Amino acid sequence: MKSAYELAMERLEKSDPDGGIKLTAEKKARLAELDLIYKGKIAEREIFLKKRIEDALNEGKLAEVNKIVDQIASERVRLEEERDDEKERVRRSK
Repeated sequence: MKSAYELAMERLEKSDPDGGIKLTAEKKARLAELDLIYKGKIAEREIFLKKRIEDALNEGKLAEVNKIVDQIASERVRLEEERDDEKERVRRSK
């Protein structure tokens, strides 16, 4: 069973399959490159912060662990938004 969101996205795709934007091979390559770059940035931050979680747990600092977990989530969101903004600039560029 599909959600309302999935059904709406299907209708949108049928009405305008390209979203009004034509992507060249160059743009598609740049979009894929941005995905890889930001996947790496996210992984790098998570590895660094998970090490900090491990250290905080070893020291018994549970409040610090919660702060770091929140930081991981906020940094992931920030980096994903940054990636999406860059991808949108690529899509809109001439």
